[in-house]
Amino acid sequence: MNTSPAQAFSPQDFSTVHSDSLYGLKARSRRPCDSCRRRKSRCEMAEGGPPCVLCRFHRQECTFLLEPLPRKRKAAALNDDENPINNVVNRTPSISQTRPANPTAVEAPKIRQDAPVHDYANLRGPSLLKKTLGLQKHRHSRLIGSTSQYEQILLELDAFRGKEEIPAGLSSLRKVDAFDTAFILAPDSGTKNYEDEIPDLDAIETIVAPHGQALIHLYFRIVHPSFPILHKKVFLEKYQRTHREFSPPLLAAVYILALNWWTYSSELALLPKPDVPRLEKLAFKTMNDIIHRPKLSTLQAGLLLLQRPDGDSWALTTQLVGLGQDLGLHLDCSNWIIPSWERGLRKRLAWALYMQDKWGALVHGRPSHITTTDWKVEPLQEDDFPEKAADDDEEDGSTEVEKGKMLFCEMIKLTRILALVLSNFYTLEAEAESEKQGVRWVLERAKPIQLSLRQWHTELPASLKMESIAMRKLSSTGYLHLGYYAVEITLHRRIIRASSSPSPPSDPSLRSICRQAAHARLQSAMDFVQTLRPEHLQSFWFSASRYCFALVGTFVSLLWATSTTKDEADVYKARLDEYRWLLRLSSKSAEFLERAIAMLATSTDVLVRAIPERPGVEFLAERQARRVAGAAGGGAGTGAGGFGGTVAGRGMQGQMDGGAQQVQGVTYQSESEFHEDTSPENMIGETPSDSGGMHMAVSVVAGGGGGGGGWGGSSVGAEHLWFADGLDGADGYLLGDGREGFTL
Repeated sequence: MNTSPAQAFSPQDFSTVHSDSLYGLKARSRRPCDSCRRRKSRCEMAEGGPPCVLCRFHRQECTFLLEPLPRKRKAAALNDDENPINNVVNRTPSISQTRPANPTAVEAPKIRQDAPVHDYANLRGPSLLKKTLGLQKHRHSRLIGSTSQYEQILLELDAFRGKEEIPAGLSSLRKVDAFDTAFILAPDSGTKNYEDEIPDLDAIETIVAPHGQALIHLYFRIVHPSFPILHKKVFLEKYQRTHREFSPPLLAAVYILALNWWTYSSELALLPKPDVPRLEKLAFKTMNDIIHRPKLSTLQAGLLLLQRPDGDSWALTTQLVGLGQDLGLHLDCSNWIIPSWERGLRKRLAWALYMQDKWGALVHGRPSHITTTDWKVEPLQEDDFPEKAADDDEEDGSTEVEKGKMLFCEMIKLTRILALVLSNFYTLEAEAESEKQGVRWVLERAKPIQLSLRQWHTELPASLKMESIAMRKLSSTGYLHLGYYAVEITLHRRIIRASSSPSPPSDPSLRSICRQAAHARLQSAMDFVQTLRPEHLQSFWFSASRYCFALVGTFVSLLWATSTTKDEADVYKARLDEYRWLLRLSSKSAEFLERAIAMLATSTDVLVRAIPERPGVEFLAERQARRVAGAAGGGAGTGAGGFGGTVAGRGMQGQMDGGAQQVQGVTYQSESEFHEDTSPENMIGETPSDSGGMHMAVSVVAGGGGGGGGWGGSSVGAEHLWFADGLDGADGYLLGDGREGFTL
């Protein structure tokens, strides 16, 4: 949900910026305005210049005409060497020491100067951090891989007997299980930009001071329950000692996200907000500084930065996947010799990274970086979450802890289904096979995925239903249900493309059924947008949400472009206008929807409005011919597995045999596989959706029309109608058993 990767990783963003505007420092303090001097009040400038906050509130002129009153200097004033803020200034060559005082500069708030703990193992008293692997302050860790310079068999010998670590030069080796899983721990000191860490942390804290504690409270009230990738007690333990114990981009990211709910704090609501652009600039600069020192905190920072309203970046996601592999997050850590809280944190972080990769692949249309063959993380369990219902914050506008845990787990399950959609239909090989085989191949391949998706939706806990909202609480369930419709639409995009392709020709009746099912999904998604309440819109939304909202409009444009009649095309153009209006209405309660509207305007709207009429069958035929010709040319000489040869038909992972084969039809073993019966007498009717909308139901009667059986004289067997059965029953779009055929 953000700028392009080039913008997010430009040298300007990541260069070490030494300026007053970045660090929130100044060379000399300014005096208060005349009005604040009379009131003996602190003179706070909003947005760096007059009028001050009080003058603006009282709607009076903010002047600096009165001469300052003489006063005695404090005997105990700090000198330059004792003042850490001045130390930062003195280390910054770009700040002029002789420039005149800026009358509009704001005095830098005081921040804590406590020294950070160097080695958590030496902490006195109880601490969660004493045996940590991935959150050490002075060292970073890298997994020793099976093909690295370290032979794994040697790691299983007796060198580690009775020892937690063994030295290896300046570094050390730490074994974490009884087999060969080990990490090399290297010191941070001496690495690139290490000396900038404390000044950067002070700069970040200065920007938000004195509101750091209040912002952290906001973050754990609203964001953390629905996106639990931090350990709350560990974070608060560190912050209680000093802000200097954190990874700089993590501290900045927590502040940046919390600032989105500034007005939800009675302590902050009437105060001017800190400068978010300066925080973001520091966050990305410091992220680039530490990305080569793998720590869990670095990954946490990256994932949180991606959740900003403008934060989505495929380049950063790619880096985070590599960082996660350095940290061994793709492995099962259930039996590792590390603190139990860190095992739970690693699992939550691993699945958060998995979600970011899969949804990022969908958003950007890129190949996913995480594969099933290299992913061994166990599903999350109750004890992987440290917070319980008793940890709920009772303040208005908070998010429920238990509901957030269930939401996070269900989003992981949904993401695994999305991964199947992407791997089965949106790889280069799958797209080429779809072009070659046609809609029946697509329907056959999609059947088990669609049924899994329907089962997931049916089994959602009652507390995650859209209508389940606690009084004066925010609810992030909207992004979960939006994700469900996005996966449905992504699957149906492939079906509609295949059914609209002239070559190989699809059965007209089957094509019509596919379009009816797609229309039902569209209507359900639009109904969902209408059901969103302020409690949903004001809550935390996952990073892909902006795209998912825009995807509904993109789906409308696909249905418009593949319409067979002008009347149908006009209907979908009207639907696009209707959906755009729905987003505009909802955007008044959620600013991120403005970005979804902008995405829609720069993609779908521009393309649709540039074409006065629907493309038509001729265009689709030409498009198909070009794509087939291109695929044949690209596969020349590649043999049986290439695009120009026989591409093997592959089903879901592990569900169909590999090798060159033709996709076979499904034989239903019993009629119980068709779920709810609907009356065959109602050939065309309407059924209510779960959100109150109405959906079309169409009957397919065997033997209707001409010979051969089926709808319109063509043969449409039950094996090719499974996808309608897979749709949500509450949406009124089911395949039931009629006396003479099947009701869709």
